[in-house]
Amino acid sequence: MIAGIRFLRAWLRTFAGRCISIGLVLAIMASACLGQLTYIQLLNGRDTALAATQGRTWKVAINAKRGRILDANGTVLAQSVERYNVIGVPQAASEFKPITCTQETKSRCHQIDGKPVGATGAAAVARLVSSVLGTDPLELGAKLNGTGQYLIIKKDVTPEVMRKLEALHLGGIIYGELTNERVYSGGTLLGPVLGGMTDAGVGASGLEATLNKTLDGTDGYEVYQRGLGGEEIPGTLTESKDAVNGSDVKLTIDSSVDWYVKNALLEGKKTYNAAWAIAVVLDLRTGRIIALEDTDQYKAGTQDAMLHTSRAVSEVFEPGSIGKVFTMSAQLQLGLNKITDRFSVPDHITASGQNFSDSFDHGTERWTLAGILQNSSNVGMIMSSQKLTNQQRYEWLTKFGIGQMTGLNLPGESAGILTNPASWDLRTQNTVLFGQGYATNALQLTNAVATIGNKGVKPQMSIIDSITDAKGHVTETKTTGSQRVVDEKVASQMLDAMESVAEHYSFVKVPGYRVAAKTGTAQVAGPDGQLTSIISDWSGIIPADNPRFVVTVVMKDPQGTYGGLTAGPVFAKIGEFLMQKYEVPASQPRRNAIPVEW
Repeated sequence: MIAGIRFLRAWLRTFAGRCISIGLVLAIMASACLGQLTYIQLLNGRDTALAATQGRTWKVAINAKRGRILDANGTVLAQSVERYNVIGVPQAASEFKPITCTQETKSRCHQIDGKPVGATGAAAVARLVSSVLGTDPLELGAKLNGTGQYLIIKKDVTPEVMRKLEALHLGGIIYGELTNERVYSGGTLLGPVLGGMTDAGVGASGLEATLNKTLDGTDGYEVYQRGLGGEEIPGTLTESKDAVNGSDVKLTIDSSVDWYVKNALLEGKKTYNAAWAIAVVLDLRTGRIIALEDTDQYKAGTQDAMLHTSRAVSEVFEPGSIGKVFTMSAQLQLGLNKITDRFSVPDHITASGQNFSDSFDHGTERWTLAGILQNSSNVGMIMSSQKLTNQQRYEWLTKFGIGQMTGLNLPGESAGILTNPASWDLRTQNTVLFGQGYATNALQLTNAVATIGNKGVKPQMSIIDSITDAKGHVTETKTTGSQRVVDEKVASQMLDAMESVAEHYSFVKVPGYRVAAKTGTAQVAGPDGQLTSIISDWSGIIPADNPRFVVTVVMKDPQGTYGGLTAGPVFAKIGEFLMQKYEVPASQPRRNAIPVEW
């Protein structure tokens, strides 16, 4: 009995000790927790709250819209449209569990074509998203199966597609980043002229590149807190900066004319089996280029358009007999000859030990200076230019813009080739009189011929009409580079002589309208490096009695060879369209033409 009592007392002492020990441990732990809670809430509460806020705070970019490129009539040629990059959050996707559709959950449940998703995690998200985007669900599921926070699933989806994705109820897992996509409405019209953009949204070629600073805007941003579903928490916007859109650029190009010119060139290329064809249409009243085309088929915005330049800008060639216009103008302006001076012209001549001939056999013809131009006589040009020094021959070509940049600042433009007269050999010093021995492009050639139609003043051409900034302020392009080259009387005489040239080609007609023109045919190097290719061209002023347009057509290796037989009919087709579209009054009958024979 006594032993039992002793045992009970010992056990109670041990049990009490254990209880006291456990109580002390629990008390210490409670004190530690209370201390930590006190530290977090009282001493470190501000930092903790700040960290939580920062975790919910997002700085979201607001993309500025790039400016549009418009034609002369306001038709949109290039514009940026609203698009979205679809973004996935792999970590959230891996934890996703679809909500079964019931009467209570139908506004937030998940299904595909009315059926259960049939999976969980990244696989379920992939199946849902692929049902809208048409992507491979297995491939997408593999990409979403991870711990990342940012995965670009697809770029540049339309707002309509983005709304369908939002209807999947995948907030916090799938969301869209607003962006822009550059679209071009004209297909192959002006393809390399407009150029294209890099993936980063920077102009890579064409006008997109040269006007990049003008077209490009300044992005803005918003700083706010997001909920668990990725949505903005109302009232949490703390900072913002508005995006400033880029400026719109209006061109001088009339897209309806450009379209017609493009098709006329393609038809001409096919008819004459040419390698390529180029055309430029210039409005003499304003110096504005209203069409600039070739037969290349590169769509704006594509890699092809970005890897090539407009042939009308970059292709250089010997203009052939069109160059006689510039030489003869120099003779008249310097007083070395009169337009009515009489020459007895054979079909061949030897000058500086070199033999030259006309393009056709003929006896000794009695031509005036105007007749030499009408019959495009190389021999006559050499005979009439004996007093014209090599330095003068060079200087007058430069005055007409040969070997000079046009000032249009178009990518890929070549200044052409016009070497210093000190480097000319005995043959070149005479071939430059009739458009060989130097090279130009279609724009420069058009501008040079426009000098005659513009009463002796070489106009400053333009391709930019105006710029309108994001606030609607319009800045019109001012052209100040016009230069007088010859007197008005000289220009009038040359215009008259060029009209006789056009009349010589009776099959090149624009009914109701007089035309002043010059044709050219020049041998150029072919693929083998030899003079086995032909450039055929025609540059004309219409109407001749009241100049309104200059149209230049250039063809490479056409069947028919001569510019009057190939490029001429294409010019007539374009000229007739221009007269009708712009309702140009019909010409008055020609009177008192300068004699071409004596």
